Amino acid sequence: MDARFNLFENKIAAKFAKRFAGAALVIQDSPLPKSTQELVSLRASQINGCGHCVDMHVKEAAAAGESAVRLHLVAAWRESTVFNEAEQAALALAEEGTRLADAHQGVSDETWAQVRKHYDDDQIAALVAQVALINAANRLAVIVHQKGGSYEAGMFTAALDA
Repeated sequence: MDARFNLFENKIAAKFAKRFAGAALVIQDSPLPKSTQELVSLRASQINGCGHCVDMHVKEAAAAGESAVRLHLVAAWRESTVFNEAEQAALALAEEGTRLADAHQGVSDETWAQVRKHYDDDQIAALVAQVALINAANRLAVIVHQKGGSYEAGMFTAALDA
């Protein structure tokens, strides 16, 4: 199935996308490790079934040097040995922040305590914003059926410069 609507060719959608991308730049320029940013985005995108975003974040992470083993194990991070405690805390936050409707408490106190243990306030601000932003991006792409497969690493940054 083709995309229902081209978000990049509509004046209002393009204006929104530019501001949305500006928010993403704040996170990209934050002290939150780039690998954590990509892992969190990948995990939320997997949960939300967003092929476009899974495609983007796998390719961006790989281009930045992330290993294939770690990328393949993101979906089963609890059952793997390749993520450190800080990354596990970030992935737990991503899952719980994405599955808000599935849990009456949202993000658990246990997960929050792990995040506080491993990240400073600036990194936490970026992490929370990353979870919120990727969930919004997933919804945009899924609603219009933006398919995965054609993304090339660097396309997002190139679009910002255009």
